[in-house]
Amino acid sequence: MYEVSAQVEFSAAHHLLAYEGGKCEQQHGHNWTVEVTVRGDILDQSNILVDFKALKRDLRLILSDLDHKDLNELPDFKDESPSSEFIANYIYYKMKEKYVELYKVSVWETKESCATFYEAE
Repeated sequence: MYEVSAQVEFSAAHHLLAYEGGKCEQQHGHNWTVEVTVRGDILDQSNILVDFKALKRDLRLILSDLDHKDLNELPDFKDESPSSEFIANYIYYKMKEKYVELYKVSVWETKESCATFYEAE
């Protein structure tokens, strides 16, 4: 089994809804890092599972809808708390439309804090 991962960054503002215990209820921003991981056991004629360039291109396309936006104001996040977990879920299902081999999506809002979404097997 092979795993291929690629990372892309985006910047956006958000605030968490119904969050008790801190500043995160107030609007603030992050420079998020998003990592997508594809898994599979069949390589192409070049012995590549997925082209890094294509994976990053498709991830950037999805993130362009989020970059430099207030996530709380986007239709896909309406009445939702745009936590890192929720963002990972959102990106996962957008990427899954193109990559059936998609395994997981991880979203870091800081260097020390990461949330990951993947479908249970």
